[in-house]
Amino acid sequence: GGSVKAGKMPDGEKTRQGKQEEEQQQKEEEREGLIEFYSSYQELFQFFCSNTTIHGAIRLVCSKKNKMKTAFWSVLFFLTFGLMYWQFGILYREYFSYPVNLNLNLNSDRLIFPAVTLCTLNPYRYSAIRKKLDKLDQITHQTLLDLYDYNMSLPRSDWSIPSTQKRSLRSLLHNVQRHPLQRQKRDNLVNLPENSPSVDKNDWKIGFVLCSENNKDCFHQAYSSGVDAVREWYSFHYINILAQVPDAKALDESDFENFIYACRFNEATCDKANYTHFHHPLYGNCYTFNDNSSSLWTSSLPGINNGLSLVVRTEQNDFIPLLSTVTGARVMVHDQNEPAFMDDGGFNVRPGIETSISMRKEMTVRLGGSYSDCTEDGSDVPVQNLYSSRYTEQVCIRSCFQLKMVERCGCAYYFYPLPEGAEYCDYTKHVSWGYCYYKLLAEFKADVLGCFHKCRKPCKMTEYRLSAGYSRWPSAVSEDWVFYMLSQQNKYNITSKRNGVAKVNIFFEEWNYKTNGESPAFTVVTLLSQLGNQWSLWFGSSVLSVMELAELILDFFAITFILAFRWFRSRQKLSPPGPSPNTHDNTAFQDEAPAANAPHRFTVEAVVTTLPSYNSLEPHGLSRDGEAGHE
Repeated sequence: GGSVKAGKMPDGEKTRQGKQEEEQQQKEEEREGLIEFYSSYQELFQFFCSNTTIHGAIRLVCSKKNKMKTAFWSVLFFLTFGLMYWQFGILYREYFSYPVNLNLNLNSDRLIFPAVTLCTLNPYRYSAIRKKLDKLDQITHQTLLDLYDYNMSLPRSDWSIPSTQKRSLRSLLHNVQRHPLQRQKRDNLVNLPENSPSVDKNDWKIGFVLCSENNKDCFHQAYSSGVDAVREWYSFHYINILAQVPDAKALDESDFENFIYACRFNEATCDKANYTHFHHPLYGNCYTFNDNSSSLWTSSLPGINNGLSLVVRTEQNDFIPLLSTVTGARVMVHDQNEPAFMDDGGFNVRPGIETSISMRKEMTVRLGGSYSDCTEDGSDVPVQNLYSSRYTEQVCIRSCFQLKMVERCGCAYYFYPLPEGAEYCDYTKHVSWGYCYYKLLAEFKADVLGCFHKCRKPCKMTEYRLSAGYSRWPSAVSEDWVFYMLSQQNKYNITSKRNGVAKVNIFFEEWNYKTNGESPAFTVVTLLSQLGNQWSLWFGSSVLSVMELAELILDFFAITFILAFRWFRSRQKLSPPGPSPNTHDNTAFQDEAPAANAPHRFTVEAVVTTLPSYNSLEPHGLSRDGEAGHE
């Protein structure tokens, strides 16, 4: 009777009880929402499209009943995504190319005056080295007579030769005969005989042949100019003579007063503390002003009166005739603690001329690291610095060539510093060094040796832009008293007034100097800004939208993992049963319900296991308990 009454409850009470159960179930669902997850990919995607702030995503859900619109918006959405990431790729490629901005700054300040090197253009006084060059001069005299019918006048010499020099002279004669200066036909006249009337003297090239030690391979060094050929051939044998003389460096005579008549800087007289001296095998005695880092000159004002003014002797009374073919002096402006490479950056000063050189300072500061291959101090360059100066690109290139010369030829070139443990080339000891040198020089110029690739530019360098003006000095009306005063001051008789002296003025044109700097054109902040611009352009969203997209990706992987795990568990449940500790629990569970419902309960248990929801177990369990209570 009680059970019948329970089954015939009033409708209002049933409705009220149903509402209470729904409210209780809703509260349970709200309470369990913190750990609830999506049951399928479709649910995940619908939730994302309905709630995201990315423009256009909602259209994929709202238009799901119209398949044409859904397809259109899907294509448009993914096409926009592709275009945006294409732009992202362009931005990343530009960022990792490390572009730079060039910054130009004009600075105005008192300037440190650069170092100035001045050379005499005569390696040695001819009277001091004449005995060592006598035999070479005679051979050259005969060569010019044979090739050009030119009888060169030579000063009378003492033909008596000490016994100690006879061996070196025999070696000189042997090597001159081995490397003679000779005429060669031009390429288009090779097949014509020498006495052909169509072959003129101007159709010949002049040069000399250098062969390997076993004479199996020869290198032809030819020149279109006979002057260049004679001078190069003479220089080649001249270098060998200097290398054979142990005291060749002692032959140079540093006679500052005999070369520089007057020196003034900032209208103050120079003294010996303001210059250093070195000797160059071709350019002779060289004097570098303002190279002492302890007391550097500073220009107080720009202009010709606030710079360096020099009066130099340019008279060629005692020059080597076959080596010194230029009259005047050679000048180079360079930075302190840098060697003066006179053949690269120098220029000649004409006799009888006042040369005024105005300077503009220019500094270049490059970014290192990933932005360029410049070097800070050369310590990361795989070339040993043979010069006692700081790193420059020219220092590295010449050191690289000299080291290759020692490696390949077994000796060092006389014009460059001597590496440790090496000796200068001399064909009495190194028979085929000339062949090796010119072959190596050809490879060097073609960058086969890799010196230009190894030697990188310094990250910070200073250059001086020069412009020159010329005028006759002294003038015709003043030359008499000027030359008289100079001869009295220096006790030197100037025989050739027009070619006897020259004047050089070197000064800053203005105080302003230019600095060329570099700064990164694409920083991390710039990259993020550009990426944000592209994201806003294509989707009109913000950083939080990116986080929503990241959350979607994480949820996708999470739901994939959960579904895979449940599928694996369901496969284990459906496998044939065996002895397990859960047997007693299942039996007890079946005893609490009628036997007819056992298969149904097993099916419900399996479904609950495989469905991806967390609220399916407790409500069913509670309802079954409730039913059992009522029964």
